This record gives sequence, structure tokens and C-alpha cells, in this order.
Amino acid sequence: MENAPQVTVLIEVPKGSVIKRRSSGRVDFISPVPCPFNYGSIDSLTGPDGDFLDAAVLGPRLPRDTRLKVPVVGAVRITDRGMADDKLICSARPVGALKRALILCFFKFYARCKGLINFWRGYGGPNRCDGWQDPGDALKRAEIRSAGGIGDPRRKK
Repeated sequence: MENAPQVTVLIEVPKGSVIKRRSSGRVDFISPVPCPFNYGSIDSLTGPDGDFLDAAVLGPRLPRDTRLKVPVVGAVRITDRGMADDKLICSARPVGALKRALILCFFKFYARCKGLINFWRGYGGPNRCDGWQDPGDALKRAEIRSAGGIGDPRRKK
């Protein structure tokens, strides 16, 4: 934990919420189960899917739009519509084997639900949870995004 990389996460979905929002704030979908952790993104990094890099922040519920710096203790790789979609796991405390198994269980369920949503929306490609990943590998796959840069979705075209 001492040498764990730190990232700044913007919370989009507070722990316990059923409303999944995009980084723009627009509602993406309503989940059949409450989110078991705070969920957000790192707007300075782009994930392999081209969106802001996703992050789950363990610990107590945080209000939406909270921005905090937190250590990265793991990563989960999801395949969404056939594209890699890494999720950083962030926590001020170490994650034990049981907690890690519960996180993976949630993301396996999430990937199945997302597959159904994608099918309903007419999107193709497989959806699955590919398992626990080294956080350093997930961070290496991410690209640095400069505010207003070419890859920034807030940039006016």
C-alpha cells in the first residue's frame, strides 16, 4: 500500500445508488441492484475503450461529484461490446481475499447485465468479466488525457 499509485477520482455513482451516470452526468441506466461501492472515473486518463478510465472507490458512501485522491490497490478487466474496459479498484486500506472475491462477483454480474442492456440497445460484441488484473498494467494501458485535448469528450468539435 505504501508504494501504491494514487489517482484522483470523480465520483459519479455514490455507494448504494442504482442510477449509473456517464461522465457527462447523463443517466446511462438504472441498475437492478445498488452499487456496492462508490463508482466514478479518472478524467485525466483514457481507458482502452476510449472513455475516461473507470474507478471503484471502496469505503463509506461519498456524495456525487466528490473528487478525491486515493491509492489504486487492484484492477478488474471487463469486456464490454468486445472492447477492454478496465476498472481500477481504489482503497485507503488493503483488499483481502474475501473482498476481492466479492468485487469480482459484482463485476461478473455487472458484465451480464451490461450485455443485456447492450443487446436491448442493438450493440453487438461479447460482454464478460475477465478477472482481477495488476493495477500497474491497467494504468499502463490508459492514456494521459489533457483537458481540451483531442481525446477529451468535453472538447468542442
